[in-house]
This record gives sequence, C-alpha cells and structure tokens, in this order.
Amino acid sequence: MDAVRVALLREVLAGTEWPAATRRFAGALRSSVVPHGGGLLLVGTAAYEPWHLAAHLVDESTWSGLPELAPTLVRHRVEPGGPAHLAVGLGRIEAAGRGETLLLVAPERPGAGLLERVHDARRAGATVLSLNDGDPEVRGLAHETLTVTGGDDVDLDTVQHLVSAAAGENSAPAPRGRRGFRDRLSRLADQLTAPPPARW
Repeated sequence: MDAVRVALLREVLAGTEWPAATRRFAGALRSSVVPHGGGLLLVGTAAYEPWHLAAHLVDESTWSGLPELAPTLVRHRVEPGGPAHLAVGLGRIEAAGRGETLLLVAPERPGAGLLERVHDARRAGATVLSLNDGDPEVRGLAHETLTVTGGDDVDLDTVQHLVSAAAGENSAPAPRGRRGFRDRLSRLADQLTAPPPARW
C-alpha cells in the first residue's frame, strides 16, 4: 500500500482509535529495533504467515533508511531449496536473545510449541511484540501488543498496513513553518524517485 492510500485510510479512520494505536505500536517496534540493531524476527501462526507484512516492512526499511526494520520472516514450514530469505524455520526463535525483537502476528491462538518458543525468547532477553486477536496468553507474552478482534471496524491486514507505514515514519516532531513543509516535501520527493526495493 503506497503513502497516498495509507493517508486516505488514516483519513477514513480519523475519529477512531486506529491511527493513534497503530502509530503507538509502530513506535514501540521502531524503538525496539533501531537502537539495538539486533534484528527483527517476524512470525505468524501455523495457519497464518505474515509474508505481506514482511514485504511492507522491507519496503519501509528501504524508503526510511532504517535497515533494522527489514525483518527475518520465520516460517513454520520451510521448502527445501527455497530462497534463503524464505528458508528460516522456527529454530531461529529458539536462538533469539538480548537485543533482538520478535513480532508475533496471531489472528488466532498459536500452537503450544510456538508459544513456548516465544516465551523462551522473551526469557532470553528478546523484546516481544504482538498483533493478535486478544488471546490472553499471547498478550501476556508480549511487551507491547495491539489487539484486532473480529468485531472491530478494521481487519488485521489493514492494521498491518498502518503499522508498517508508521514504522518507517520519522517520529521526531516536525519543525514549524516553511522549513517543516520543505522537509516533508523533500522526503516525499526522495521516496517517489528512489528505485523500488527488491520484491519478495
């Protein structure tokens, strides 16, 4: 989803909790990966693989100049002979530790094996964040969580678009007046003229 569509989506959702909630969560994600530089691990459940979020975070890392936002997609099933960036299995979570960030995307309750691995990663010092459906055990494992339930105005895919876009934004307050406008215009021009990032 490009910047114009994200802006339109935020406009549609103005007056709801979602623009602020997704920016808060994205800020937590950014502040956990950028200062430490230990890497971002992204994992879903056995039934839901967040490859779309992975691709958007790669795009945002390229456009924002923050390579730390580019995740390693951890997969439940790894195809033999597949490309290296799609060949990281659940064993990688077991090796996670201090300075690393683990983002769990769980539209339903994960299996016990994954929950145990996430718990072990947290105990080893990794920062755990979660986009989830409100499952109490998942929420209890995460340092920061954002809950998306079936009854909400938005679905998990929409929230992932908002989070990934906000993660690449400069969270520092913009300077006032013409200088702030020029900075934003310059950044937009840079993004529009930059070569596209490699696709998944």
